[in-house]
Amino acid sequence: MNISTLRLDSNPITTATATHRNGILGCNGTYSCRFNQFQQRKKTPSVIVCSTKPLASVVDHQGVNESGMSRIESLSQVSGVLGCQWGDEGKGKLVDILAKHFDIVARCQGGANAGHTIYNSEGKKFALHLVPSGILNEETLCVIGNGVVVHLPGLFKEIDGLEANGVSCQGRILVSDRAHLLFDFHQEIDGLREAELAKSFIGTTKRGIGPCYSSKVIRNGLRVSDLRHMDTFPQKLDLLLSDAAARFPGFKYGPDMLREEVERYKKFAERLEPFVADTVHFMNDAISQKKKILVEGGQATMLDIDFGTYPFVTSSSPSAGGICTGLGIAPRVVGDLVGVVKAYTTRVGSGPFPTEIMGKGGDLLRFAGQEFGTTTGRPRRCGWLDIVALRFCCQINGFASLNLTKLDVLSDLPEIQLGVTYRHPDGSALNSFPSDLRLLEQIKVEYEVLPGWKSDISSIRKYTDLPKAAREYVERIEELVGVPIHYIGIGPGRDALIYK
Repeated sequence: MNISTLRLDSNPITTATATHRNGILGCNGTYSCRFNQFQQRKKTPSVIVCSTKPLASVVDHQGVNESGMSRIESLSQVSGVLGCQWGDEGKGKLVDILAKHFDIVARCQGGANAGHTIYNSEGKKFALHLVPSGILNEETLCVIGNGVVVHLPGLFKEIDGLEANGVSCQGRILVSDRAHLLFDFHQEIDGLREAELAKSFIGTTKRGIGPCYSSKVIRNGLRVSDLRHMDTFPQKLDLLLSDAAARFPGFKYGPDMLREEVERYKKFAERLEPFVADTVHFMNDAISQKKKILVEGGQATMLDIDFGTYPFVTSSSPSAGGICTGLGIAPRVVGDLVGVVKAYTTRVGSGPFPTEIMGKGGDLLRFAGQEFGTTTGRPRRCGWLDIVALRFCCQINGFASLNLTKLDVLSDLPEIQLGVTYRHPDGSALNSFPSDLRLLEQIKVEYEVLPGWKSDISSIRKYTDLPKAAREYVERIEELVGVPIHYIGIGPGRDALIYK
């Protein structure tokens, strides 16, 4: 799409439940034994150099050269990939690439409102919502942590889709027994809530995330562990459904619904049992054994329940703090965090967007970047890169480095703008990203204009081969936010990544 017209330890683990989890446990019945199986299955690729080219030109099967390997191998034992904007930054791709070099990939928050699009080595597209993006790497174990809300029909559908496409999930996914269950009725009342808000609606994915977290916080929610007690499950579910019916007149609840749901969840419980684990124990045991763990964030910091553009936010903590609360690991073990940021900005749904490009310009950028939601298919609002918001995210999360994605989408622009300062109506500058939405509506954004590079960069794999203007754009972002950019996305494929 041409957009040139746009201006602008080693601790032992209990073996008591081994007979229930033969899909995951093996050997002596410990979770940790699974790692030994993975290690036995891993194969070190042989590399034969048949030219006089330097070793930096040698790549592995994922297209990672020596420079990239150095970046990846230097990441700490527990690392994380988090979003820096309003979601949809391309976190899944980086997680997929890094996963090959980690033993575990874990989700710590959110639910099926996350939409991570990744491609396998043959270029086949996968859209993941609950299953961590490490699933395409067969040596990787995937963990769905206690902070995630789990819609079981959706999870099973996702697993079935992966299996049908040759991706084995058996024994490769653990679901926390502390994770809360998201029911179909949560999705229904999500829609009722949005309708109730009328013109001030949030613009949620209507996947029931907010209502499920609400149930969790008011302490009438059901957890995965409740599925092991079907004698009390119906009573607990009845209380939950009755509460929803009392709150939302449009929600019709009766004995038949309860009966049907209980029968469905008896079947779900049987199917889910091989996946269920005490993931808090598992994660901490893995850390003590020096296993490498990669945490995959859903959504992003600007949608954080505390730090985002409240109330136009998600219902969890997609920033660094959510890693500890969503997995049950200590802050001191969390190491390098990589922030993922688009070369421009997008958001879905309602809420402030200071650098939004209105009209035809935004439409052109949307189609060039194919900015349509993975989860909902909704068109994303598009705008220039917001340095003020990015700096705020870097401050909160303490990123060690950044992954700048979709730089190629800007290739046809004659000039590119960076939103570098927010100013009050009187012209004075704001010191940080404000919490006041009214103020956000009044601010004026001050831009820096940089020249475009007007050439296709999608086939480039070395930073020094990028056009000068593209390198200046990357380096100006680094200078403004004070965090190095180590990864640059120039296309959707696994290999379309430059290591800087």
